[in-house]
Amino acid sequence: MKRIMHVAAITVAAASALGLSAGADAADPVTAAPNAKVEYSGNLSVLTKFGLQQLSPYFIGLAEEYQKLHPEVKIELIQESDDSVKGKTKTLVASNSLPDVYFTWTGAWGGNFVRGNRAVDLTPVIGPDTEWGKTLVPAAVQAFQYNGKYYGIPLYLDAKFMGYNKEIFGKLGLAEPASFEDLLAACDKIKASGVTPISFGNKEAWPAVHYAGQLLAYNVPRATLEADFDPKQAQYSDPGYLASLTQFKELIDRCTDGATVNGTSYASALQQFSNTKSAMYYQEIIEFDQSTSADSALGLANFGFFVLPVPAGAKGDPKAVEGAPEGYLISAASENIPLAVDFMKFVSSPEHGQILSAPPYGQPSATVGGASEKTMSPAVVEGLKDLTSASYLMPWLDTANSPRVAAAWLSSLQALAGGSMTPEQVVEQVKEAAAADAK
Repeated sequence: MKRIMHVAAITVAAASALGLSAGADAADPVTAAPNAKVEYSGNLSVLTKFGLQQLSPYFIGLAEEYQKLHPEVKIELIQESDDSVKGKTKTLVASNSLPDVYFTWTGAWGGNFVRGNRAVDLTPVIGPDTEWGKTLVPAAVQAFQYNGKYYGIPLYLDAKFMGYNKEIFGKLGLAEPASFEDLLAACDKIKASGVTPISFGNKEAWPAVHYAGQLLAYNVPRATLEADFDPKQAQYSDPGYLASLTQFKELIDRCTDGATVNGTSYASALQQFSNTKSAMYYQEIIEFDQSTSADSALGLANFGFFVLPVPAGAKGDPKAVEGAPEGYLISAASENIPLAVDFMKFVSSPEHGQILSAPPYGQPSATVGGASEKTMSPAVVEGLKDLTSASYLMPWLDTANSPRVAAAWLSSLQALAGGSMTPEQVVEQVKEAAAADAK
């Protein structure tokens, strides 16, 4: 997730509070009707992940524009950040007050809402053969497919890249590293110069998941990874798990501020990089324009990026990239589903996609024609090319896995970064969580 930019560690209790398995509170499945009449009146509530100051104007502008077109409609926005949206969602689910439209990640996170009958089946209106579906990137729509049906509305594409300061690299005679080992060697040289090699904030726990996910995609075959996402099949016996975690710990020790990263927020780490106090920062493509904003010391000219390089001897997929589309679901309890569908069609238009993809937002639209090179920053354009040419998008570990396993990854990776757990203990803790979920 970021992500999602993703979220603080979710506990098993929090996952349980989400209550997304079919239970006493779950309604019967609801399917959108393709020819339903839209009643342009009443309130429509929307939970977004655009709560940051730089991002919040996007949905505010969309709401105002839609309300001008339909004066009898009132859009009520609930704007959360990457760090707070899971907690807010948990609270809304626990009180059975999910908004009409709400943010979701792909994988097990979105699947929980589907299993609990809390998301509308949008297949008749957004499936690949529908008029709306054909306007969206096929792989992005596919990412929200569960049990052969389509539930999510993809808004943007996302992936992780290592951003770097070209000026610092140039002064030290460094090139973009060709291997993971080259990256570690570059960190040694940068650190010797008195600069922090990689700013890393892991206070929220999810940033470590992104490093681990990319390394796992390199070291563990895809079929094995995806089998291990299912607790009933999971074994976690592939040696690539230990290799990845060992590499992650070496990166912590040689490239970052060490155990203190667990006391630093991801936002502070991004700020450190954009203020040129560090040489690198592992960031999502949707953060590129934040790193290089007009008021940043870094600036666009000094910003470069590369995919986290592949370790020597890796036995997974060398062309995989950590990332996933992110989007929205429509609540099965909504009293105006046709209006919610209509609003999200409006949100996902090519016109609005081009605004979303361009500065200051810099979030590559999942709408066909929604990402124009003429308006996007050059870095986002190039990053999008790498993203769309990847052989596999490795999903975020904290949203691809079941709640208990996700919580185990989050807490144990934080402990590994802090030095209180070993790679072997991390694997064992994740394995135990999967076994508990399999019962």
